[in-house]
Amino acid sequence: MRIRTAGIATLVTLAQLTLHSVAQSASPSAGDLRTQLQQRLPEWLKANNVPSAAVAYIADGKVAWTVVSGEQSPGIPATGQTLYNIASLTKPITAETILRLASKNQLTLDEPISPYWVDPDIKDNPWTKELTPRLCLTHQTGFANWRRMTNKVLTFKFEPGTQTGYSGEGYFYVARFTQNKLQKPFDQLAQENVFGPIGMKDTAYTTQPWFTGRIAAPYGHLPSGQDGYFEPQLTSTWNAADLVRTTVGDYAKFVVSVMHNDGVTPELAKQRLTMSRNWVPAKDSEALCKLEASNTPCHFSAGMGLGWQVFDHNGVTIVDHSGSDSGFHTLAFFVPGKQIGAVIFTNGDNGPKVIGEIVRVLYPDPLYDETTAH
Repeated sequence: MRIRTAGIATLVTLAQLTLHSVAQSASPSAGDLRTQLQQRLPEWLKANNVPSAAVAYIADGKVAWTVVSGEQSPGIPATGQTLYNIASLTKPITAETILRLASKNQLTLDEPISPYWVDPDIKDNPWTKELTPRLCLTHQTGFANWRRMTNKVLTFKFEPGTQTGYSGEGYFYVARFTQNKLQKPFDQLAQENVFGPIGMKDTAYTTQPWFTGRIAAPYGHLPSGQDGYFEPQLTSTWNAADLVRTTVGDYAKFVVSVMHNDGVTPELAKQRLTMSRNWVPAKDSEALCKLEASNTPCHFSAGMGLGWQVFDHNGVTIVDHSGSDSGFHTLAFFVPGKQIGAVIFTNGDNGPKVIGEIVRVLYPDPLYDETTAH
């Protein structure tokens, strides 16, 4: 996932070029958007050397359509049944599982994790007693993204709750706590609380027999110096932060369910979209707001909610998460107040370029959509 305050100067320049045309154009229908993507996706894939893209569009609070283009592996066309590694889009699923369990009073977001799980690497650090599910889901644990970045030893980079630092380790931590407390494997808890109720029949944390013939192969830079397909990373153990396989249609069902606040209490639904802290510096917000019409009030902020990144652009809330692994790039976003959203999967290292093109068609907000390409 990218923290999108990077590249603000580029965002400002690109947004200036599109602001006038966006303001003057009428909003296209869902059908018009589908036609545009069907026509443009093949050229975007070819221009950016990306094998395939799968897109689902949400309108009026339901899945309106899906479009898939390209090939999932050499000579095999991608279809609505193609299974993509969604990378960090795994994290919203993990978070949703925990929120639904909290809504059933099977755990709480602010209880200490330490009675049920303490990683051996940090067992002697008193900060372990400060860790809670909420801090893990909002990336406030103090852990690096992965312990391989800290000499393969889990350690605190800052005191929990004092800063934001994106961390897959934090999601592993809270998932271990959850399965230890409830005495069930975490992927089983996800099946019982998320996949089953939503009807996500083509989604799994671990490799399944029904994966055969359906896997999107990652494509990118090989050790030989050339671009090509390489072997998908399959796993027999769950990963709370990465490597879930699913179809674009299944994940779109998931986004719709989250948008409708299914299975969670009203209070937790509100907290899910509450930023833990704004990570857009004031100077960058001021630069972006110069793009608005003169004498128009402007506000732009972004931060982590519970499992999702939350943007506020002049009172309009945009919720998203992205995913990036070698040969895979993904994005899901939705706008609760407008009941629209999209899910985009790609299986190429240049996927962000294709995702940026798609977002500029589906949601051309000049202060949001250009960030998906950086």
